[in-house]
Amino acid sequence: MQDTELYEKLLGIKNPWKVTKVELDSAAGRVDVWVNDFPGTKWDCPECKIKASVYDHSEERVWRHLDTCQFGTYIHARMPRIKCPDHGIRQISVHWAEPGSRFTLLYENRVIDTLKECDVTGANRLTGTTWSEAWNIMEKAVARGLRRKEISVPEYIGIDEKSFAKRHHYETLVCNLTTGTVECVLDNRDQESLEGYYSQFNREDLAVIKAIAMDMWDPYIAATKNFVPDAERKIVFDRFHVMRQVTDALDKVRRQEHKQLMKKGEEWLKGTKHLWLMNEERIPDWRKGDFDEIRKMKLKTSRAWAIKESLRHFWNYIYPKNAEKFFKRWYFWAAHSRLKPMIEAAKTLKTHILNILTYFKHRITNSVVEGLNSKIQMVKQMACGFRNREHYRKAILFHCGGLDLYASAA
Repeated sequence: MQDTELYEKLLGIKNPWKVTKVELDSAAGRVDVWVNDFPGTKWDCPECKIKASVYDHSEERVWRHLDTCQFGTYIHARMPRIKCPDHGIRQISVHWAEPGSRFTLLYENRVIDTLKECDVTGANRLTGTTWSEAWNIMEKAVARGLRRKEISVPEYIGIDEKSFAKRHHYETLVCNLTTGTVECVLDNRDQESLEGYYSQFNREDLAVIKAIAMDMWDPYIAATKNFVPDAERKIVFDRFHVMRQVTDALDKVRRQEHKQLMKKGEEWLKGTKHLWLMNEERIPDWRKGDFDEIRKMKLKTSRAWAIKESLRHFWNYIYPKNAEKFFKRWYFWAAHSRLKPMIEAAKTLKTHILNILTYFKHRITNSVVEGLNSKIQMVKQMACGFRNREHYRKAILFHCGGLDLYASAA
């Protein structure tokens, strides 16, 4: 088999193209392959698909391809231009690369695989691309995936915020809880941002939504009620955010009491912060003895911890009515605890109890979104942060959007 035939097989070159020359430069570590079209070939017009003869050929272009063994492989070709009777001079594209790209489809897909595993700088080292080239491939992949994606409303949605940078700069994540993917990344975390997502759908589309998990953030609530039919029955306040209200209140009680005890020279609460915040069964065995001793002391923190732990049983109920009865008993206890942070937390939960109880109908949480947040945080750390919001959004969609990213032949 001649080298030209070999590379036609390796590169997938097909009629009306043929490999006419192959050159190996061992010193430079590269293989150059020249591809020409068959003379007399008639091409389909890109606009109307009518067959037309070749008018001329463009300047020679070079595409980087996957390596042949340890040698970089480069494809050379002059692309034909045709003269369509209706549309005039039109450039014919090649089947091994996308228009305007300096890389073959297979090479771009290799870079995409690499970008999925590491940051752009790491992809540069592994693939031999520059930062701009690798980032351009990522941008094209996201744009390609968004074009291919069917625009529809998920039945189960999770809404959460993610910090973009310091000083309270946030993005809003809209996630599909069924597929575990990010649907949309929105600027800021205000009402207008979320309404911008909802407004691209009509009311019939939004009626498909069965439930929406979110935290108790008023702008998200207002936007959802303004657009989603029967939103009052579909909003589910995430159980982990509900518990965080009480856990944060417990920590306030601990910090206040710790300061008072330290003034007396007592260090009972020193180094115990995480023990109080943990679920009881997750406390390490080697700390259980000390923790039990502290709990038996008549401390405000011990009472606050008992209130927090009691609320965990709320989520074990099957029927909303029974859960509501339990919450009323729990609320009475918390509201009469004489612990200001716990009282405030209990009142907050009571204000939102209707959409806390919807959990027992839909049984959804934002745990999927929290998992995506962790993945996004890893992407931020690999990139050493993002200064450009558009880059940040594209990185999120690339890694968490569930998009069909790969280039394919036409």
